[in-house]
Amino acid sequence: MNAPVHRRDRPRLRSAERRHQIMEVTARLIAERGFWGLSLQDVADGCGLTVPGVLHHVGSKDGLLIAVLEYRDREDARSLRSGLGVGREQVPDEWSQGGPEGVDLRSLCTVTMRRNAQQPEIVRLFTVLAAESLAPNHPAHDYFAGRQARVVSSFAALAGELTDRPERLAAHIVALMDGLQLQWLRAPESTDLVREWEAVAATLFDRR
Repeated sequence: MNAPVHRRDRPRLRSAERRHQIMEVTARLIAERGFWGLSLQDVADGCGLTVPGVLHHVGSKDGLLIAVLEYRDREDARSLRSGLGVGREQVPDEWSQGGPEGVDLRSLCTVTMRRNAQQPEIVRLFTVLAAESLAPNHPAHDYFAGRQARVVSSFAALAGELTDRPERLAAHIVALMDGLQLQWLRAPESTDLVREWEAVAATLFDRR
């Protein structure tokens, strides 16, 4: 599917607005075709820019990829904070001593899955890139390795009351969530992501 081409004579956007536009267009294109299938020309066409105009904001294709991932992480953190009812300063993947009062591991996971069920294209973006970045030469290889370590660490900080091996439980939960999301992406018409997660959560948490 070709990216929509926007006229290059549209009114000029402010720098922050243009960068936001570039992030959104790039995220959609990567979700459709992966990083290796991404063309800077398609990004430029989708934004009504030239390729040098895109590079002015992001520096390089690799820089664009990392910028998109970091942008989506910030947006997801904002959404999670809203869903959990916690303050702006309490970013979920940066909790190192447990979550804020009233938030437990099950709540965090459930809110995460409910949010993801509403944004399949973003989940597809991260799923595609997570697989591609297994190659050591991929520009997002280190990013995804670090991201997984942070997520497991934050989950483990909330798992201490459930087990004497919180890191192991956290790693298993991350694997369960990733696996359910992959099944959902393959068959969205027949898979209810939230319902499947709640069934898993009942088995996982109610017995503890």
